[in-house]
Amino acid sequence: MTRATLEDGAREAPIDALPSENTSITDETKNLGPANGLSVPAGRFPWAALLVMALMGFLLISTETMPAGLLPQIASGLDITEGTAGQFVSAYALGTVLAAMPAVALTRGLRRKPVFLAGILGFLAANLITAFSTDIVLSLGARLLAGAFSGLLWGMTAGYARRITAPHHAGRALSVASVGTPVGLAVGTPFGSWLGTALDWRWSFGVLSLLTVATLLLAFFLVPDAPGQRAGTRVPLARVLAIPGVAVVLGVIVSWMLGHNMMYTYIGSYLRAASLDLPVDVALVVFGAAAIVGIAITGAVIDKGLRRLVLLSLGSFMVAGVIFIVGHASVVAVLAAIVLWGIAFGGAAAQLQTAISAASGDNADVANSMLGVAFNLAIFAAGVAGAVVISTFDGMVLPAALVGLAAVALAVAVAGRRTAFPR
Repeated sequence: MTRATLEDGAREAPIDALPSENTSITDETKNLGPANGLSVPAGRFPWAALLVMALMGFLLISTETMPAGLLPQIASGLDITEGTAGQFVSAYALGTVLAAMPAVALTRGLRRKPVFLAGILGFLAANLITAFSTDIVLSLGARLLAGAFSGLLWGMTAGYARRITAPHHAGRALSVASVGTPVGLAVGTPFGSWLGTALDWRWSFGVLSLLTVATLLLAFFLVPDAPGQRAGTRVPLARVLAIPGVAVVLGVIVSWMLGHNMMYTYIGSYLRAASLDLPVDVALVVFGAAAIVGIAITGAVIDKGLRRLVLLSLGSFMVAGVIFIVGHASVVAVLAAIVLWGIAFGGAAAQLQTAISAASGDNADVANSMLGVAFNLAIFAAGVAGAVVISTFDGMVLPAALVGLAAVALAVAVAGRRTAFPR
């Protein structure tokens, strides 16, 4: 296999400079070169293409979480209970869990751009159906379909971003492509909820659909093509899971995101239990803004110190949880904890995608589909576990769960220093 040599922007990385399954992060960042059908100059960073991917990520996360802020409006509009309306979120997550891995596995040999555009088209169709449907069964089916296309897009984006980027900027590329997630949490979800409340909940899905059309056009003109995975390097799903390091990263994801989502989903319960005069929407906007800072920090240093960055992020989660516990009577202390929590979370997706892509090598697309499934399973489990916790105790227990689960993730990451998070 040819090793890509990149010096001073004067040479070009060959298309076939891809890592083997067991390549370490150090070797992988040397070997993984652009694969967009053409050689890409080493000094050229594909900002436009990566920002289009980030915009798509913004739409995916906004579409997934927005119904949570519109349950009364959706229930009234479809003449159903709020509990049934809540299944808009569950159906989307279920679609991602069911479809992500098989969809990515079936399409991994195809050229990346046509698959990416097809995924956006499918996602657009599902959102349009949701915007106009008057039947709850059809609406939930559309949400399931939207989640399925979301799983495909999430699963392929990390590998696609790395294929069109010079190897020494691989982590930075993932950070840029991942910025849509915290922006969606900070801006997209609150704006969609406000729009649905001020006008009608269908307007929220309509605006998302218009933005998806714009993203489709931008992707067509600005995102370069890249070949799919070579047939000789494709590994069955079960064997991808067995690649050293993949299961370790997935274990970190489940524990880390379970603790995060329990706190994030039920932060209102914590604020009420602490008797703080801090509105939930303000807390979430502060968190989202801090998360954007976190992903900027991650993008600046991820290619030089992934392991230290992951350990620091998990340690920061634990410190934030402790501040939530001991400083619960102070608005200033709680806001400080939210900022630290948000910064630590902001780069988590890029960090974990980089780690699992490096561990899985040529099978990064399939491994990243597993990552998406792990994220959504953690979201689902957090909703159930958090409900049990706050009904049995109260919201003050949530920071303790955040600290404990982050500690478990930290222990797994430390133990995985040879395969998943090498020095």
